Formats: sequence, structure tokens, C-alpha cells
Amino acid sequence: MKRLLPFVLFVASVLSASAAVPPLAEALASGRDVWGEAAMAQPNGASYEFFAPLLPPPRYVHADFRHYPIVLSAPNAKVKARLIANGSGVNLRGGSRSWHDIGTPVTFRVGPDEFLFGGLRERVTEPELAEGWLPIVQLRYTHRSPVQSGGLVPLDQPKHEPPREIYRLEAFAATDPALASNGVVFVKFDLAQGTNGFLAVEVDGKAANKFSAGRLTDAQGRVVAVFDSAWKWERGLAVARLRPGTTATLEIPTASLDAGALFKMTPALYAQHREAAAQTWKKLVAQAMNVETPEPLVNNAWRHLLCQNFSLITGDRIHYSAGNQYDQLYEAEGSDTALAMLWWGYENDMRRLAGPLIDFTRKGLEFHQAGFKINDVCRLYWQTRDAAAVKELRPRWEKELRRLVDNRTGPDGLFPKEQYCGDIHTFCYSLNANSKAWRAIRDMSTVLAELGEKEEAKRYADVATDFRKATLAAVAKSVRRETTPPFVPVALFGDEPVHDPILHSRIGSYWNIIIGYTMASGIFPRGSEEENWIARYQEQHGGLCMGMIRSGGGEFTFWTSDQRVNPLYGTRYALDTLRRDDPERALVSFYGMLAQGFTRNTFVTGEGCALTPVDDGGRFFYCPPNSAGNAHFLTMLRHLLVQDSDLDDDGEPETLRLGFGTSRRWLEDGKQIKIERAPTAFGPVSAKWESKLSSGEVLAQVELPARNAPKKILLRARVPEGWRVTSAEAAGRTLAVDEHGTVDLTGRTGTVAVRFKVAK
Repeated sequence: MKRLLPFVLFVASVLSASAAVPPLAEALASGRDVWGEAAMAQPNGASYEFFAPLLPPPRYVHADFRHYPIVLSAPNAKVKARLIANGSGVNLRGGSRSWHDIGTPVTFRVGPDEFLFGGLRERVTEPELAEGWLPIVQLRYTHRSPVQSGGLVPLDQPKHEPPREIYRLEAFAATDPALASNGVVFVKFDLAQGTNGFLAVEVDGKAANKFSAGRLTDAQGRVVAVFDSAWKWERGLAVARLRPGTTATLEIPTASLDAGALFKMTPALYAQHREAAAQTWKKLVAQAMNVETPEPLVNNAWRHLLCQNFSLITGDRIHYSAGNQYDQLYEAEGSDTALAMLWWGYENDMRRLAGPLIDFTRKGLEFHQAGFKINDVCRLYWQTRDAAAVKELRPRWEKELRRLVDNRTGPDGLFPKEQYCGDIHTFCYSLNANSKAWRAIRDMSTVLAELGEKEEAKRYADVATDFRKATLAAVAKSVRRETTPPFVPVALFGDEPVHDPILHSRIGSYWNIIIGYTMASGIFPRGSEEENWIARYQEQHGGLCMGMIRSGGGEFTFWTSDQRVNPLYGTRYALDTLRRDDPERALVSFYGMLAQGFTRNTFVTGEGCALTPVDDGGRFFYCPPNSAGNAHFLTMLRHLLVQDSDLDDDGEPETLRLGFGTSRRWLEDGKQIKIERAPTAFGPVSAKWESKLSSGEVLAQVELPARNAPKKILLRARVPEGWRVTSAEAAGRTLAVDEHGTVDLTGRTGTVAVRFKVAK
């Protein structure tokens, strides 16, 4: 209770500044997302600044090192290191079964008492990233060195208090291929303040054997650490003194190196490899579409999340996490991550990641997996129009398509029973599996028609038409109408009770996590009453907090608590809000994730995190980092800005919508939004909005895609509250404007400049 008292006081101070925000207990008990709704009620809607003070951030993990790990890796490298987020060491052991031991543990200590770096949380800063986003991590820790602790102390000694020592740590992974293959980490220490610094590095006793010429080797003679000339060996520790303007650097290979293969460590070599790493990451991010918003935090987030996901790719496999039990490939989550990379412009990477995803299999979920595989291939085709890639992958995806077409042996033309989901092994007639499979067959028929395979395309289209009818008939038999809106189960034909509230049981939590697959399939016809049932049910029966998918509700997990969120599974909900043209709810999900789904500054997330705090410093989250969680944010940001959609429900994207979900704050006077080289199903598009409210206008310029003409092109200017778009013109001609500030650019080509006239 004492540990929570500072947090209670912290929350009380926040709530006193905004009486409209309910306390945490009320937010958890409500069937509605009361924090999200309070955010939408703020001037100009949800924001990072609204959500960030409501809770302390994710910080703690179920491991001996307690503070979350930051993965350090070169792009696509197979060997990855971890830096503990409080600076206590590199490759420390997790202890619990959830965490893998990687490399040789190296612990950092400071001061003449050799105290653990980061050992007192109130003295350590939040880790930061170089330039706000590069995977070069920086930390500061305050630990005062005594002036004189004993000996010949003058009896009339005057009081003297020099500045406290603030130790600065910087660490990054080498990107030089010769070093990246062994997961080499470079570390530098210096003093940000103070004059009398002491450092000690403790290398796991089982590995350390001999220190000579700055190299520490193990019993087999392999190098486990390399130190520059500032270090010496004492009492089984590498120790160094720091004075103002001096540094101490070292190198830590995660996989030990042959003694003859390593250079001598120097501060100059540290600087050389730091610059090389920075340039590697900048070059990689430069290949993506470029997005510039008026919020530096948003711009830093998307850049770093791309870097982080390349750090989690292992060869050609996009792993869910690294250094823990999730360090492996998963079909659904891996597909979401690969698609996010595709949406941001990494088309070649999507091609190489697609193969392992198609080859993946997990018994009991074959239909569920096949739907993802086919949809991955379809999206790859529409964005790239690369028929050769589809044909090259055909031997792999075609057997999955046949699996979907040939195995509708269950009741009423559906599949036989399959697992409810990956964690719930109870078999059922799964709406998720059937609805995703319908979408996969329908969409592949459209792709095959584009490739000129008319006969095959028609055959699959006919199957899809029949399959949709069968699935909707099964839903009609299974939907529960005693709630408002009606409850749509995953398990069809009466096998699943109504979850009201959603978190009444473990199975309710899992329904909430996975029902988005049905929602995103589009199985319910456009414009039908049913198409909004699932999202509205989540919004009204306890499925969301700050726009993130909730779970728990009494179910204990040693990783977090019984009240938590699983943000990455909210991607389909967030995209559905945009499909419904409800950008305010989409922005709740976006900023809720940015403020409370990620760690501060470093943008690390897990599969889920507690809503109840451990103390005023943070909450538990499990098995970070998480590539699909990163993809969740990347996907949301992309679709806030650019949507290439199949709104006429025929399997082929035909509508391009630009600026439909931007924050109203982004067009405050003098601000601008920029998108460059955004990949779409029609080719790359660029756009720029410049706000000149004081002059009564917003200027927009769009470079429309040239490869394939969209059937419809819509451009929107979402101006701040209190303003409205009154008219618009392009090339001297007046354009019709709707109440949302949208103009229709259908039929135009090349570069189009639009002048929106605005008024209060």
C-alpha cells in the first residue's frame, strides 16, 4: 500500500486539474471507454498530452532484471543483445522461464562503493534515443562520490559540496556485418556532471577467465569483452576512473569472438562504429515513405518503430519478440507486422518475409492461418502489381487456397471445427476462420482475374459467393439479440454465451482480442446493420480503454495483473473506425497507444500491459519488445494519413482518401503535414498541407499516383475546432466541399494544388 501512495497522490493531482476525467477504478468498471470519451471531449479531441499523465508508463517485466529490456541488433541480424532500460547491464539473465539467456551477462556499477547503475529508480533518467529515434540508447544516473570518507580529516574541515556525479551511458549494436553476426554491443561512459567518477564492470564469473591487453577471455580463449586503455583489472572487475572530459569505452560480443578476430578497443573506434550505425539506420529509414507531422514525438515514434522491427527480423523471419518465449514466428501477428512494413514502402522486404509466413503451420489452426497467408499475397499484389512475385510464391499459397476451397465439410457449408484461437484449444465452428477464408478466396479470385486467369478467377468467385451466404446464414442462427447491439460470437451455433460485460471471464477476454478478425474480413455487407455490431459492442460493453483492446477481468496472470490491455489486437478496430469515417475514435486508439501502450522515449511495447500500476514509476508489461505492437502504431499512422480502400466490396481497392484521420491540432495556424512517397494500391502518392488560418486558408498540394488511376480520390483538411472549411478551389475552378472539409479530386492527374478557404 505504501508503494502505491505516491501514485495515488499523482493521479489525484491529475484529476484535480480535470474533474471530467473519472478515476482509474471507475474507468475499469465502466462498460464504456470513459477515458477515451473524455479525450474526445477535449478541444480538438484526443492527444498524447491528455493520456500521458493518467497512468505511469509500462516499465517492469517479470524477470530478475525487472526493468524492461531494449533489444540491440543490426538490421535482420540473427544474434541480438539486450540492454536493460535502467542501465544496469547488457545481456543480464532473466531468471524466470519466460526469458532466454543470451550471451555473457555484463553488469555496470558506479561510484567508489560500486553500486548498481540504475539501482535507485529515482536517480536514473528515462532512457533516450539519439536524435530522438536512432537505436543508440542514452541514460544518466546520479550517484555521488564522497569528498573524503575517512583518514586524515581536518578537525576544522570546511563544508564543501561539489556537484554530484551524473554518469552517462550510451550503447548501440554494431552494424558492421563482421561484428553484427556476433551481436556486438558498444558502450561508452562519461560524466555529464561531477569530477570524481568511478566505474566497475562485472562480467559473469563463469565466463570471465583472463584479462590481458584490454581483452577478457573465457576458459576456451574466446573474447567476451574488450576494453579501452582507461580500464584495468582489479578484484575480478574491470575498473576505470572518470574525470571531466574523459570517457571509458568497451565492446561486448553477445556471441563470443575468436581472440584473433578482434581489434583493439579505443574511443576513436567507438566513434567510428557509432557513426556507421547511425548512417545504416538513417539509410534504411530513408527507404520508407516520409511522414512529417507537427508533433516531434510522432515523427520519432514511426522512425524508431521501423528500426525496432528490423531489429526483430531474424534473417527472413519476422519474429514476435526477441530474447524471450515469444522469440519466434506467429502467423497472424507476423502477417500484421509484414503488412505494416509493406504499407511503409518496404516492398522487397515483404517479398522475403512472405515466404516463411506462408510456410508456417500450427496444428489446429490451419484454416485460420490459411486466410492470413492468402490475404498477405493479395495485398502484396495490389500494392506492387508484381505478377511475377505472385507466380513465384504460387506453389506455396495455392495449396493454402485449395485447403480453404476443398474443406468446407462442416454444417451448412462451413469448415469443420477448429481451435477457438492459439491460446484456447477448445474446438468450435469458428466465425473468424470462415469469414477470413471467404475474404481470402474472394480477393484471390480478383487477383487471378487481374492476372488474366479468367476461368480460375470465376471458379473461385463463385465459391466465395456461396461461402459468404453460408457464413452469414450461420451468423444469423448464432447471433444473440438479448443485448444492444446484438452479440456476435466467434463460436457459431450456440456454443458461446454472451459476454456482457466482455471481461466477465477468460473466454470473454479472448473474444475481445480476436473478434477483430471477423470485423476486418468485411463479411457483413457494406451499409448493412450488422457491419457495425462488433465495434459498437466493444465500445459499449467494456472492450476498450483509451482505445486499446482490454483483457483480464478477474483472470490472473503472473506477467501483469487481472486488468490489462492488449493493444496490438486493436489494429482492426482502429482501421474500422476509419472505414466508418470516425476519426475521433481512431485518434483515441492512436494517442492511447503512444502515451500508455509504449515506454516513454524508447517506444517499446509488449503483447499486453497492466492497467493497474506497481508504483508511481510504472506498470508491468509482458515479453517486450513486440513487433506486432509496433506495427499497430505504424498501421494506424499510415491510415490516418493515407487510405487505399475497397469500399465497393469487390475485392479490389478503388478509393484513395487522404488526410481523413489527422489530428485537428496538426493544422493549427502555421503548422504543416507532409507525406512523401506513400505506397498505395495505385502507386506512390505525396501530399502536403500548410495551415495559414490567420490568412483564412489551408493550402494543400498532392502528387497523385500515376501507375493506376483510382476510381475515386478524396482530399480532406481537418481544421481545428472553431474553424470550418467554407470553400475550395484548384486551378482556378471551385470545388464542392462537404461538412468535413473534403473535396473530390477524382479524374485528376499529376500535381494538384488545392486552396481551402476557412473561417471561424
